[in-house]
Amino acid sequence: MPRGRYSLHDPHDHTPLGEEHFQCATGPSGWRYVSRITTPAGDHAGSVDLALDDLGRPIRLELHAAGWRVRGVALEGVTWVRTDSTGEHAQEGNAAAHSFTGASPAFLIATSRLLRPAAGEPPRRVRLVALTPPVLAPRTLDQSWALVNAEAHTTDNEPLIVHDYRVGEVDTGEQHPVHIAGDVVLAAPGIELEDLESPPSRFS
Repeated sequence: MPRGRYSLHDPHDHTPLGEEHFQCATGPSGWRYVSRITTPAGDHAGSVDLALDDLGRPIRLELHAAGWRVRGVALEGVTWVRTDSTGEHAQEGNAAAHSFTGASPAFLIATSRLLRPAAGEPPRRVRLVALTPPVLAPRTLDQSWALVNAEAHTTDNEPLIVHDYRVGEVDTGEQHPVHIAGDVVLAAPGIELEDLESPPSRFS
């Protein structure tokens, strides 16, 4: 069960945004990721609880940030409920999308599991609902994912397979690299893996 810490920063000017302390685990029915997010000063800033089935679809999502909460699931596309801190102003939403995305590294793992592109094949396109802090307002976007390379790195135990993806934003044409090993993001725009207590889990 990998447990560790990501540092989060603005991908454009590198302003520190805080840290995400996480743990995740694979299982016979899928994958689960839980984390707590802190500000650069160390204060609590939110949390992530994401569970995927064995096909990479979100069977449970709960996000907290700045007094907002979103609960979501893959249902007739994706469906969610967004509420404020009092719970009085709940807004339901639905979109013809494949999954969710957001600032957490968990969503990069989720999308890679959903698409599972093979090396050398054309990019795979996916429609996602983005839920980004601080207010977690939903926004639908399209991305393309291509597997550029999969390379084995020697470790003290078994080889570590690092998958290098090229992710494109369809509306802007912007592309960026994402590096993933098992169920851990090694590096991506705005994300750096700072600490890992145990090796990444392997997906079957």
